[in-house]
Amino acid sequence: MHTVWKGAISFGLVNIPIKMFTATENKDIRFRYLHRTCNTPINYKKFCSNCNVEVTEDEIVRGYEYETGHFVVLSEEDFESIKGKVDKKNIEILDFVNLVEIDPVYFDKTYYLSPQDTGSKAYNLLRQAMKDTGRIAIARVTIRSKETLAALRIYKDVLVMETLFYPAEVRPTAQIPGLPEITEANAKELDIAVKLIDNLTSSFEPEKYTNDYNTALTELIQKKIEGKDIQVAPEAPKQNVIDLMEALKASLQETKKKSPKKSTARKKTAGKVG
Repeated sequence: MHTVWKGAISFGLVNIPIKMFTATENKDIRFRYLHRTCNTPINYKKFCSNCNVEVTEDEIVRGYEYETGHFVVLSEEDFESIKGKVDKKNIEILDFVNLVEIDPVYFDKTYYLSPQDTGSKAYNLLRQAMKDTGRIAIARVTIRSKETLAALRIYKDVLVMETLFYPAEVRPTAQIPGLPEITEANAKELDIAVKLIDNLTSSFEPEKYTNDYNTALTELIQKKIEGKDIQVAPEAPKQNVIDLMEALKASLQETKKKSPKKSTARKKTAGKVG
């Protein structure tokens, strides 16, 4: 696994040096957009519609749109000025809570944590203490200049960090349109529904759940490959690289060939006028 972050878990006065690894990966099958005519991959350019020009990276700045069409532009110096206000290298534990108290709507992304060379003993201590108490830790961490809440828990004897959404980032349910009011359900219907849930209740075994769409799509792609139903993008046209000196010499020879004719023409013209 590739290390995505290095830092430390701050646990009271204890610091546990750790390395962070992304725990999950997106298995969606990705496609590239091609030009229908020739199957060449399409490139996307950064373009300014006002100036009607393509824009390079060093011409781009970041702006916050506080009203439609009105922006506050922030420079790199502005971002640097607030970096010192956040601790970039610590996962600072704030509280310990019960996992069941956190609704899944708050969970965002999962990371595995392993100790660095000098952190094994402290890592094991925190892991065992959390196991014995059945608690998880609520922490604060900064990843890629973004400060976020996080939950530390144990998963298969590994310390795992789950980034959490702040409460302000979770949309209120009151904004959902068309929700029915809570009313008393029909007793007989409710009894059948409860029995149906009981009949379908089992232990969670994640291995038995598969992505049927991805499986079918993978099989379709493989059949097309095996049946040679494939399209090959044409090679990009090769540009003739000409040495500058050779180009200059060739140009000079071309102008020499033309010069005598122009000179003769001028002499004939001058003779006629005389």
